[in-house]
Amino acid sequence: MSFDPQTLKKRRNVMLAVNGVAVLVAAASAVGYFAYAQPLALAGFVAALVAGFGAQIWFIAGLRRPNSANNSPARGTRAGRGA
Repeated sequence: MSFDPQTLKKRRNVMLAVNGVAVLVAAASAVGYFAYAQPLALAGFVAALVAGFGAQIWFIAGLRRPNSANNSPARGTRAGRGA
């Protein structure tokens, strides 16, 4: 399986940027929740966590082979030749 280094580098940079913003939002939300007792800040914290994990999943999903569904034989068939 070969990867395009330029595409991976772009995806990695986007993931790092999204994770950086998510860390800043999560930190600000944690301060807002614990220091200033703002209950809405907890929702911002959870949203930042979801966005950060989503960016990482998006990056890892980009490592899969393109058109991997088309390369495998069909279910219930012998070597993908049909019934």
